[in-house]
Amino acid sequence: MSETAAPSAPRPAPGAGAAASGATIELENLSKRYPGNPNPAVDNVSMEIRAGETVIFVGPSGCGKSTTLKMINRLIEPTSGRIRIDDEDVTDIDPVKLRRKIGYAIQSSGLFPHMTVAENIALVPKMVGWSKARVKDRVEEMLDLVGLDPREFHGRYPRALSGGQQQRVGVARALAADPPVLLMDEPFGAVDPITRDHLQDELIRLQRELHKTIVFVTHDFDEAIKLGDRIAVLRERSHIAQFDTPEAILTNPTDDFVSGFVGAGAALKRLNLTRVREVEIADFPTVTVDDPLQSIFNKLRSGPHNELLMLDRRNRPYKWLRRGDLMRARGSLARAGQLVHDTVTRDATLHDALEAVLTDSGGRVAVTGRRGEFTGVVDMHTLMNSVHELLEADRLTAIEHQHDLEELREHRTAEELEGGAGT
Repeated sequence: MSETAAPSAPRPAPGAGAAASGATIELENLSKRYPGNPNPAVDNVSMEIRAGETVIFVGPSGCGKSTTLKMINRLIEPTSGRIRIDDEDVTDIDPVKLRRKIGYAIQSSGLFPHMTVAENIALVPKMVGWSKARVKDRVEEMLDLVGLDPREFHGRYPRALSGGQQQRVGVARALAADPPVLLMDEPFGAVDPITRDHLQDELIRLQRELHKTIVFVTHDFDEAIKLGDRIAVLRERSHIAQFDTPEAILTNPTDDFVSGFVGAGAALKRLNLTRVREVEIADFPTVTVDDPLQSIFNKLRSGPHNELLMLDRRNRPYKWLRRGDLMRARGSLARAGQLVHDTVTRDATLHDALEAVLTDSGGRVAVTGRRGEFTGVVDMHTLMNSVHELLEADRLTAIEHQHDLEELREHRTAEELEGGAGT
């Protein structure tokens, strides 16, 4: 079984001092049986999750992946087996105290509707006895960490937030008391695809900063590839079909069951393993909504591009403007240009970027930073070069694999001939 590289040393969260890094999790012969059901929901599962890595549970509906996850923080009590977190057997300790040490994020955020955003985030730190000043600082820090302006969101109620904003607050609440472990049960399953992509990117960015141990349940194999350091493909009753890196599962699935999850186009799925930050992000001419029309026209006319990107007052992508748009503007840009419908972050995958580029007539996509600010563009030429490099690497790997198989056959044939000659 392939192993991922050991995680790098954890870095402190911004402003947090010595933030808690991840913890090892060991499941030993973990099982769950429900009364009246002759078959266990989870049957004798054993695995070790390393400190600071993201492990994804993926499998068909009803296979027991959520049940296994919930046994880690004992929302569901195991029937038998042991759970160790950093070598401490947590099977017999107070489950309420255990849950305060483990972050938990679920689908649809699970925020308390009668509490403000700040009150939701502050809940667990208050329970564990943090001071008012420390709680206040932590709430602002966590809002900033998940990309929400504390001044804007501090006093809002969940009903006033979009689905994506609610999920960000849910993650902030799960991380507020600085737990070493974060459990996530299909947390992005109830939002639209574009928001889901951005939330996944946000989680990748957070994990690069915090190095928590994350156990994440999904039924979406593409999401598993994008997020996971290792993926546990689970059969019925959470039997482990393969527990390995995304690269290993894509290139060498253990059996037909795992191959069914990989599906067609494994080479293209590998685009989920490369991030936008790993390819060239190009500069692009920009203007702002406050620039005079004549200066915008002059910049477009004198520059090498036949297109500009207009930014809003927060430096976020707003409109693509072409020369023809300005000719038709007649003194106002209110109806000119094409609104920017999609962007990607540096933590987005090349698959996300390629999808965005293919759905845009301009053949490029704007890349944004933590608060949506413009940082550059990625174009079709760059992405296609990356696709060709991946395909070529796959071709060379296949040739090498075929060569190894031929050498093995020749070796076995020689041994059989020698054995025959000796009889």
